[in-house]
Amino acid sequence: MAKKAKAKTKTGRVSVQDLMNLVNKKAGRNVAHDLTAENPTEVKQWIPTGSRWLDSIICRGKSAGIPVGKISEIAGLEATGKSYMACQIAANAQKKGLLVVYFDSESAIDPSFLERAGCDLSRLMYIQAASVEFVLETVEELLGASSDQLLFIWDSLALTPAISDIEGDFNPNSSMAVKARILAKGMSKLVIPIADKQATFLVLNQLKANITSGPMARITAMTTPYVTPGGKAMQYSYSLRIWLTGRKAKSAFIEDEKGFRIGSEVKCKLEKSRFGTAGRYCTFRILWGTEDIGIRDEESWFDAVKASKHMKSAGSWYTLTMPNGYTKKFQPSRWTKLIESDEEFKKNIIELIDVEVVQKFDKREENANKFYDDTSEE
Repeated sequence: MAKKAKAKTKTGRVSVQDLMNLVNKKAGRNVAHDLTAENPTEVKQWIPTGSRWLDSIICRGKSAGIPVGKISEIAGLEATGKSYMACQIAANAQKKGLLVVYFDSESAIDPSFLERAGCDLSRLMYIQAASVEFVLETVEELLGASSDQLLFIWDSLALTPAISDIEGDFNPNSSMAVKARILAKGMSKLVIPIADKQATFLVLNQLKANITSGPMARITAMTTPYVTPGGKAMQYSYSLRIWLTGRKAKSAFIEDEKGFRIGSEVKCKLEKSRFGTAGRYCTFRILWGTEDIGIRDEESWFDAVKASKHMKSAGSWYTLTMPNGYTKKFQPSRWTKLIESDEEFKKNIIELIDVEVVQKFDKREENANKFYDDTSEE
């Protein structure tokens, strides 16, 4: 009996485009790209954080914010304004047309709080975060069901239990590392769908003291004073990690004239940034005990530019002298009122922030210590 001849596959030189078409057909979507024609990982849209200084240090060469199409984290110590900052970001996202989905595990958000931050409640979905599994599955389902551009805010990861934690007893060893394994699998599963849908996932987390033991305990505590819940695998899913701490250990709170606490002095560090700026820091004030809540943006601009060669101090007075010939003499106590009332002064300060915070870092014009975190302030 004659053997059946095997069909020969025609082979030969093919173009890169032909290979890309083959891969994309196999994947069922566009996963192969010509990098000479496009950059598939480029962030094309950013959501302002509410702090111009912070937005200016997130990405090299531009004023940015929270990256759309990525997963980001804001972690902080108690009373550093994580939720207030997230609400302000939500309001800014709505101004850009995004629909906000807010997962709340802390039962700390109410409608008036969101409205005071500037949110439009008709463009916001509030969801009680019952479990880690529920949050991750809901995000996945909404990504597949909605044609809207979505911002997911999870407040907070640290206080959201896994199902095994809910159903088990209070023994912490009974479900050890279960939550971390769920997060590692779930977040890695969401990275590509979030990018494809140009959605944004903002995870709020808590900073905890890094308590270690052994001969290297003291060194470890000094070099890595804080850790975040959720496991180490979570860190690889984040494109941006913003850590909030008290600006000064003994004076982290802002008080009114009667001594009541109305806000926090916050130091903000970029713990991780895939945009070339990890380790940079800024400071700002967040008010939460007044009618108008959120970041007091203009008040922090003075700290961003006061060391500039264009700012000269003499006693209680400063003089701003710009290369374009503009000059203004002022007292720091009148800084905010001057920003609000003098448009020309405000315009020149914004230009100076761009020079001092963005351009000098990109061109390496100053000593690196000026731009990176100084942990001695904590």
